[in-house]
Amino acid sequence: MNIKTIFLIGFFAISLVACKSEFLDVTPLVGSTEANFFLNAADAESATIACYNNLQQEVTNIQGSGQLAPHFRWYFGDVVSDDSHKGGASDGDEPDLFLFENFQGLASSKLVLAEWQVAYRGIAYCNLAIDRIPDVDMDETERNRYLGEASFIRAYWYFNLVTMFGDVPLILNNLAPSEYQQTRTPSAEVWTQIETDLEFARQFLPKRSGISVSEIGRATWGAATALLSKAHAHQLEWTPCRDLTYEVVASGEYFLDPDYANIFTEAGENGPGSIWEIQYMNASGGNWGNQLEGTFTNVFTRARGQFGGYGFNIPEQNFVDEFEPGDLRLAASVFQVGDQMGDRGEFTLDATGMPHEYYTKKFFINASDEAPFGDPNPNGYSNDRIIRFADVLLFHAEAQYHLGDAAAARLFVNEVRNRVSLQPIPVNVIGPDLLEAIYHERRVELGLEGHRFFDLVRQGRASTILADAGFLAGVNEVFPIPEVEITLSGGSITQNNGY
Repeated sequence: MNIKTIFLIGFFAISLVACKSEFLDVTPLVGSTEANFFLNAADAESATIACYNNLQQEVTNIQGSGQLAPHFRWYFGDVVSDDSHKGGASDGDEPDLFLFENFQGLASSKLVLAEWQVAYRGIAYCNLAIDRIPDVDMDETERNRYLGEASFIRAYWYFNLVTMFGDVPLILNNLAPSEYQQTRTPSAEVWTQIETDLEFARQFLPKRSGISVSEIGRATWGAATALLSKAHAHQLEWTPCRDLTYEVVASGEYFLDPDYANIFTEAGENGPGSIWEIQYMNASGGNWGNQLEGTFTNVFTRARGQFGGYGFNIPEQNFVDEFEPGDLRLAASVFQVGDQMGDRGEFTLDATGMPHEYYTKKFFINASDEAPFGDPNPNGYSNDRIIRFADVLLFHAEAQYHLGDAAAARLFVNEVRNRVSLQPIPVNVIGPDLLEAIYHERRVELGLEGHRFFDLVRQGRASTILADAGFLAGVNEVFPIPEVEITLSGGSITQNNGY
C-alpha cells in the first residue's frame, strides 16, 4: 500500500514521494513552519524525502507564465539528436520542440523555462535539508545518510542544468529576497560542486544491498558513484571515470538483466542492472498540473489513433539502421509496422492515422495496465531509468580506450554485446574503429532513453553528425537561457552565445 505524505515548510507545500516501493511510512506533518519543523530525526527524514519531490514533475506549472509545460530529458536528449524526431499531431503540435530539433529554439520557450525552474525548485529543497539537518539532534549515521541523499539529488539537478545550459547560477543555500538576482557561475565551478556533492554522498550512502525493499528508489552509493563517473566523463577526465566505473563493477552490486526487453517492463523495474530510477506509479490519482507520482511519458510516446497516445519521440530511420542484424535490442526499443502493440492492437498506418513507420517501445504500456481510477494520461507507471549498469560498463570502456587500454575497452563492450548474443568486437578492431564501436554500442543500448544528444556534444561529434539538422558549432552545444530568468535577474544572468 502506497502512503502519500505531505508537509509544509515556510510558504512551500511539498508533496512527498510515493513510489511503487514506498520509501517510508512518515507521520504527516501539516502546517509546519521552518522554525518549528527541524526538531527531530523524523523531521529530518521527511525533509530528505521531500528532496525527491521534483524528480517526478514532468508537466509543471511554469511560474510567472500561467501555463503548463513538459520537461522530459528525452525531449532534448532524443528529439534534438539523430535518434528521433518530434512527431505529435503535426509540426504545430509542441511547436517549441519542433524549433529545437531544427536548432532554432528560442529563449522564450516554455520548455527551457520548465527545465530551469523545476531544477532550481528541486535544488531549493535540497539546500534547505543540507542547511538544517546538521543541527538536528539525531543518530549521526542517519544524519549523514540524509545529507548524502540531499547532496546526490542536488548534484543530479546541477548535472542536468550544466549539460543543458553551460554556465548557470550555483546556489548552495536558501536565498533572502535581496539575493534573488544571481549571476551565472562558470561551468567548471559547477562541475567542481557536483563532484564535491557526489564525493560526500558516496561516502555516506548505503550500497543497494544494504537497503530494504521499502527504500528502493532512494539514492545509494552506486548511484552517487556512477553519476560522479559520468560527471568526469563529460569533462573528458578519463582516469577518474575509469576508476569510479570500475568501483561500481567490482562492487558486485549490479549485473546485466539477461533479457534486455525485460528492463522496460513493470516487472523489470529496479532490476539487477538498475543503478538509479525515478519511481512512478499508476494509482496516485494525479492530474494535469498537479502530478507527482505518475509519468506522462507513457502517453506522450505511444502511437496516436486507436492506441490513444500523443505520438512523440518517433525513431529515425538511421537509428533503426544502426542495429546490427540479429540485435535483439531493436525489437525491444522500436515498434515497426505489423508489430502487435500489446493489447491495443496491430500497428498499421491506418490504425495510427499517421505516416510514421516506427514508434518508441521502451515506455509502452498495455491498456489493461493503465491507472485504475482518474485520468490515465498523467498516471503512467513506467520508471525513468536514469542510470543503468550498461551505461557504466560503456563509460568504463570509453575511459579505457582514451587511456590506451584497447583490450580492456573491448572486454567491457563485449560484456554488453554478449547479453544480446552478438559477436564480440574482434581483437583487430583498434584505434578510431574501436572508439566508433563503443559509440555504436552506447547508441543502440541506451537509445530513446535521453542520452544521445548529450553524448554527441561531450564526444565532440555533434557539429558533424547533426550538421544537416542545422547544428551550429559554438552555439548549439547548449540551449538558450530562459529569457524570463534573465529579466527576473535584472540582467545579472546573461544569454548563451548565438541566442
